[in-house]
Amino acid sequence: MSIEVANESGIDVDEPALVRVARHVLDRMGVSPLAELSLLLVDVEQMERLHVRWMDEPGPTDVLAFPMDELDLRGSRGVGHGRGAGGGEQEDTAPAVLGDVVLCPEVAERQGLEAGHGTEAELHLLCTHGVLHLLGYDHGEDEERTQMFGLQAELLSSWRAEQD
Repeated sequence: MSIEVANESGIDVDEPALVRVARHVLDRMGVSPLAELSLLLVDVEQMERLHVRWMDEPGPTDVLAFPMDELDLRGSRGVGHGRGAGGGEQEDTAPAVLGDVVLCPEVAERQGLEAGHGTEAELHLLCTHGVLHLLGYDHGEDEERTQMFGLQAELLSSWRAEQD
């Protein structure tokens, strides 16, 4: 699984920890190990530009997710692989590009202080949130919100348990 980080925010962030959080989420969600993910950290001005351009909403936001390829979640544990015309296993020929998760550490710092858990914990939450969006989860409706935020909490809890 390839997870690339580009930090254009000007703020020092524990990038390896973000990669580990993202990998944890993808593994727990059964995403193929051939998947590729990009994490981009930007400053407030860039996040605001992206938010206005893609969401048509003013001001910066904390996280944006830009899915790339149609995603087949099967495969990381050998579950659900398709069969070829001859009945044999199909080979995965190319990695699936999941997309980009864009994070704004300055917004995360503010939100982390408000939530009482600090910037790194907020970035882990936002990274998890963004990856779930790439995997097709949303929170526009109450039922979707309950499902997505419940899953997010479960994934963060299992992530934290592994860190202890």
